[in-house]
Amino acid sequence: MCNNMAWSSSHPISASSKRRHRSKQSKVQIYRKRCEENVEKDMELMNLKLYLENQSIIEENEKLRKKTNLLCQENLALMSELQNKFPHLDRFSTTLLLLLQKQ
Repeated sequence: MCNNMAWSSSHPISASSKRRHRSKQSKVQIYRKRCEENVEKDMELMNLKLYLENQSIIEENEKLRKKTNLLCQENLALMSELQNKFPHLDRFSTTLLLLLQKQ
C-alpha cells in the first residue's frame, strides 16, 4: 500500500511542506514590504526636512536681497551727496578720493 501511494497535494506531508514554504515566502514578502514602507517613510521624512531647510534658505536669501537693495540705495545717495560737494570730480575720482580719505 505504501508503495502505491502517490505523492500528491492531498498527502499530509506534501501539504504541510507547501504551507511551510508559503509561510516562509509570506514572511519574506511581509519583511520586504515593511522594509519598503520604512524606506518610503524615511524618504518622506528626509524630503520634508529638505523642504523646510530650503524654505529657510529662501527666506534668508530674501532678507539678504532686501538688505542689499537698501545698501545700494544708501551708496547711491552718498555718492550723489559727494558729487554735489565736489562737482568737478567724476565718479572714478570721487571713489578714489573716498578710498584715500579712509587711509
